[in-house]
Amino acid sequence: MHYTGENLRHFALPLGGLGTGTVALAGNGALRQWQLHNIGNHEGHVPDSFFALRLSRVEPPLDEIRLLQGPPLEPTDTPLVTDDVVPAGERRLHEVIPPIGPTKVSATYPRARVEYETELPVEISLDVFNPLVPSEAAASSQPVVGFTFTLHNPGDIAVHGKLAGALQNSVGWDGVTPIDGTACSSYGGNTNRVRRTDDWTYLVLENTTLPVDHPGAGQLVLATDAPGLVCAQWTRPEEFVAFLNGPVTPASGASAPGTTWNGGLAVPFDLQPGETTQVRFLIAWHFPNRYVDFNQFGPHTEYGHSRFWLGNAYTRRTPDAVAAADSFIANWSQLHTQTTAWTEAFEQSSLPGETGARLAALAADVRSPTVFQTADGDVLGFEGVLGASTAMWGGRYGGSCPLNCTHVWNYEQTLSRLFPSLDQNMRDTEYDVMQAPEGYIPHRVRAPLYMKQSWDVVIGGPEEPALDGMLGNVLKTYREVRQGAGLDWLRGRWSNVVRLLDHIHGKWLRDGVLRGIQPSTHDIDLCGVNSFMGTLWLAALRAAEEMALLLGEDAKEYRSLFDAGSTAYDELLFTGEYYRQILDPDETRDFQWGDGCLADQLIGQWWAHQLDLGYLLPEDHVRTALRNVVRHNLRTGFRDFDHPYRVFADGDDTGLLMCTWPHGGRPDIPTRYCDEVWTGSEYQVAAHCLYEGLTDEAMSILQGLWTRYDGTRRNPFNPIECGDHYIRNAAGWSTLEALTGYRYNAITKTITFAPLALARSAGTWQFPFTTNTGWGVATESDDTLTITCHAGAIDVREIHVDGTPYPIDAPIHPGKPLVITTT
Repeated sequence: MHYTGENLRHFALPLGGLGTGTVALAGNGALRQWQLHNIGNHEGHVPDSFFALRLSRVEPPLDEIRLLQGPPLEPTDTPLVTDDVVPAGERRLHEVIPPIGPTKVSATYPRARVEYETELPVEISLDVFNPLVPSEAAASSQPVVGFTFTLHNPGDIAVHGKLAGALQNSVGWDGVTPIDGTACSSYGGNTNRVRRTDDWTYLVLENTTLPVDHPGAGQLVLATDAPGLVCAQWTRPEEFVAFLNGPVTPASGASAPGTTWNGGLAVPFDLQPGETTQVRFLIAWHFPNRYVDFNQFGPHTEYGHSRFWLGNAYTRRTPDAVAAADSFIANWSQLHTQTTAWTEAFEQSSLPGETGARLAALAADVRSPTVFQTADGDVLGFEGVLGASTAMWGGRYGGSCPLNCTHVWNYEQTLSRLFPSLDQNMRDTEYDVMQAPEGYIPHRVRAPLYMKQSWDVVIGGPEEPALDGMLGNVLKTYREVRQGAGLDWLRGRWSNVVRLLDHIHGKWLRDGVLRGIQPSTHDIDLCGVNSFMGTLWLAALRAAEEMALLLGEDAKEYRSLFDAGSTAYDELLFTGEYYRQILDPDETRDFQWGDGCLADQLIGQWWAHQLDLGYLLPEDHVRTALRNVVRHNLRTGFRDFDHPYRVFADGDDTGLLMCTWPHGGRPDIPTRYCDEVWTGSEYQVAAHCLYEGLTDEAMSILQGLWTRYDGTRRNPFNPIECGDHYIRNAAGWSTLEALTGYRYNAITKTITFAPLALARSAGTWQFPFTTNTGWGVATESDDTLTITCHAGAIDVREIHVDGTPYPIDAPIHPGKPLVITTT
């Protein structure tokens, strides 16, 4: 997608691998939101870290130094976001080095191209990326960002100069304490040293005075692919300007207490008329000491900051940042090619309009600081990153609502498609660590995992184990099997699934439906009979039936419970328009919705479509209810809307409200969050609409969401709910599969394609797809289907295209496309 002008105001593309932390490329080309130090902090800024250009010409005389950033746009008044905040250090830098001029950005996550508009006699652009290779978690978990600058002399007079990069030595920083120039209480004892290879110049930023277990201990690297000039240690931007103008004598020794050093590299160039040159830089990092330094819900002894070490998986793969940089450099071309293939697969797809780029951005959710992987390999995730939307209760820094919250992660589908083994690891944690002897699973895991878990204690959000989270555990288990976990894995987990379902059956099932107090993702206790919990129950029963059949177990009870429940839920709740909630006379009306229209009322059916479980309720009723969810809950314009809590849509926005009462009857204390707009629920409902053929309704939801997050008032790469980078948004991957009719079943080694009309262009279609062993692009044109594998291998035995099966003899590998005649 192309971003210019106002669309760059909130643009901040996070760059970093899965579990490594990120630094964001702002719309003006600056580096902001430094979150490399094991803590999420959108306001984290490392000053004096930038790229600059000195350009000279003999005749007519020219000698200019410019910051390779555009002038920043002033912040807006959008509630609960900070992506438009311009750090004070960036503003001060602009006073010393003038910006080169306005920028234009083309971006498809995780790549961006920045073009700088300037009156200087040179054309300059930047290509920036972090490797993303679906199905290859290690390749996609690299703590490095690659920058490639292209300079072209379009004139008829030679120019020369220096292209330079600068980076502050932030080793020792806690990721939160504000830094004033090079001064910060976390600093002291920092040193920068030079390392040269045949082709590269490294500046290695360290602090050897720190204990090895210090939270801020680690290493940074700034490197360039040339025998660059070095200004190893300096403190003020004016000193760096002097360095670009000629030789300087850098400072030496370790930095004084409370201070650090900046470092810089410069690459000379000489461009004759018409010539082009490229200069590469990289930033690599290594911060191994992740601790439980976040507040965990409940009465725990490790509440708040602690010395419980978790570590990072990425720092186990290489011993330091130098080694990480070495590895990346050795594979730069291949990683760039693979990442480019991924982004181009979306850009060149037949998906309508901006859909491709928007869905590619979903990968940012699971590679943000919301998700990390411990040194032992355990995948742990917050709900989001604390920020402006959480300041009123949880603060502005760190992870929001730890950890692995089952009811919020019920919506996540992106990680399971890109890196299925990592989602499988989360299931292992649920069964090996979280599940109580009675069979229930608390909706949060306590870290470190060897600590006593949340059994028989108040958890928080809601207080007791969330029922929707437990039902989702069953569905996610079947999903992981279909995504490649295997029958042996399922066989080892089956007793856990049975115990969980037995607990749910015994505690909540009455007369074929779930009744009583039902803790949920709304952070309150639902009551009565409702289709939100009901369809999850029905889907879980169908998933259990399918898993039992795979294992040769008796599945009759699950089918019997499903049939009875399906009939009862439909008869009790369907109004002819949508599915309501009914309450017993003695049940509270507080925090319920009664006759209201809940956006997520058919969430279990959304799951069922993804897992080929069929209809849970009568098909015509499902379609009618879903159409009315959009009719009643999709609102255009919020200027006269009363926001009693958090504001995720305002002004002229379009958004899907969580619940409305189209025929009156709104309780005095309605269901919590009813007046909010959640991007995760919008993706869930939109994808479900696509599955039902309600394409107009789906696209109206999606276009409203994407317009809200178009860069003018919100960041396209940062969905906000209870924090930034909120994981519920990762439901969006189901939109891609619903549009393309894509299904993958690793058990039968079958792939299905059945694109909707709006995903086809002039009778042809093309889009990316993923499996547990690799990813590829499928293209159908002129009665020919071509499957191109770009990484790993596509290990399938049958491909279905619009209902017609085609047998496959062998796995598909890169460089050897499969061509099938589909006449």
